[in-house]
Amino acid sequence: MTPHQTLDFDSCYRAASARDTRFDGRFYTAVTSTGIYCRPICPARTPARQNVRFYRHAAAAEAAGFRPCRRCRPELSPGDPGWDVAADLVGRALRLIDDGVADEYGVAGLASRLHVTERHLLRLFTAQLGAGPLAVARTRRLLLAKQLLTETPLPITDVAFAAGFGSVRQFNATMKEAYGFAPSDLRTTSGSLPIASPGALTSGSRVPSSSRGVTPGMPATLTLRLNYRPPYDAETLLGFLASRAIPGVEEASPTGYRRAVPGGVITLAPADGHIRLSVTLDDTRHLARIVSRCRRLLDLDSDPGAIADALGATALHPLVERRPGLRVPGAFDGFELAVRAVVGQQISVAGARTLLGRIAARAGTVAKPCDVAALTGTPDVGEPPIAGAPTPPEHTSSLAGPPDRTYDGGGSRVMGADADGPRLLFPTAERLAGADLSGLGLTGRRITTLKILAEKAASGELDLDGGADPAETASRLLDIPGIGPWTTGYIVMRALRDPDAWPSGDLGLRRAMKALDIPEDDTERWRPWRAYAALHLWSSETP
Repeated sequence: MTPHQTLDFDSCYRAASARDTRFDGRFYTAVTSTGIYCRPICPARTPARQNVRFYRHAAAAEAAGFRPCRRCRPELSPGDPGWDVAADLVGRALRLIDDGVADEYGVAGLASRLHVTERHLLRLFTAQLGAGPLAVARTRRLLLAKQLLTETPLPITDVAFAAGFGSVRQFNATMKEAYGFAPSDLRTTSGSLPIASPGALTSGSRVPSSSRGVTPGMPATLTLRLNYRPPYDAETLLGFLASRAIPGVEEASPTGYRRAVPGGVITLAPADGHIRLSVTLDDTRHLARIVSRCRRLLDLDSDPGAIADALGATALHPLVERRPGLRVPGAFDGFELAVRAVVGQQISVAGARTLLGRIAARAGTVAKPCDVAALTGTPDVGEPPIAGAPTPPEHTSSLAGPPDRTYDGGGSRVMGADADGPRLLFPTAERLAGADLSGLGLTGRRITTLKILAEKAASGELDLDGGADPAETASRLLDIPGIGPWTTGYIVMRALRDPDAWPSGDLGLRRAMKALDIPEDDTERWRPWRAYAALHLWSSETP
């Protein structure tokens, strides 16, 4: 089922009756007798056929007057992976809406970012989703607010701004209009999970009703569920991120991932059937964007069943059977990923990691003073160090071993990194464009490439966060001296989330294909999932 196909009533009804997890997030079931819309996996009794309506997007169901089910909680649905396959304007617009563009700049700003008129964007959304971009953005805000009200005791005022509403009054009015109840009513009936303020409560403690809230001026720590379609090979994906973790900016192991973000720190860890996202922020207005980017980083909206069906019928069958839930690691920031790709040309992963740590130390920024308590990973915050993450050596000798998160490859201490966790923010395009990158071990040609890349990203000529057409972005990347097909394919695969991207000329892929006796022209049989084929081949070289 692709986003452009008309929903077939019989197929949808069979999927909903079977509670088929493969269709979770692909459509929503609305019941006319109750006025409720549900996920296809809702455990409630299947309604009679005459009382059912199916909608492509939650916003379409809400526009038709239906309210979200409190039992199956549509706000937990994984995204529809079909939009990444289609990579069309609506799919890119949905990605920007998830990233908060519509909340910050309105529909006019969203249309401008996509280089189309508002009218054209409305026409496409109405035809493909059954609701306009404004309705889609509103539904995203409401569903995130509903999740925050249900899972955390974050104060209602903070919930309003975290979800993207401009004011508490707007939040109250919108929720009453759409759902028929006030935010406080949902909080009263649903209960909530704990929230902590550094120095006050641990992340695992129950917050008494008299203590709920956040200490003024202190970052708040909260935990959210990020769902996915099973199976999910978290260990392989986290291991991939761990081997490439930039010292000072992030740390990872097969059991978890942590990085500094503007205004705080995030921790991602596998849990029972979901990923647990722990966030410490001094401004909850960043939350919606962080959630969206974490989902992309961990490829949580992928459809492993469809990928396994396609690749399992090819010479990759034994690899797919070995790792059925393999995902393509994404990027928390598109520009950062592009810099990684350029720096990683023709050198080892460990060597690239060392150079990136030096770049971050030279041009990145250290967390603000108010973030320090959140970023140090102290017991007050309740987030233990990532299990299995590298620990600093006892001395700074260059013979101390491979680079880790505290020391660069030459044994020098990385500014902003220590044994307590990541403190550095990777440099923005603007900062890198003006930074002095000499003396870091980069060649003059590589520095020139990075400078041009940064200038184009800073000017808006190059959009690396998913708003631009992948083919157009790839063409603009190839115009930059020093960026070829491999680098472009890698950036398109991880930053732009193109499931059919292929890093042409990769030596590891050639070596793996030769070992498995797979001819090069077989890559065409792997469309539109060549990015996942690449991950299977790369992973085949590890035990």
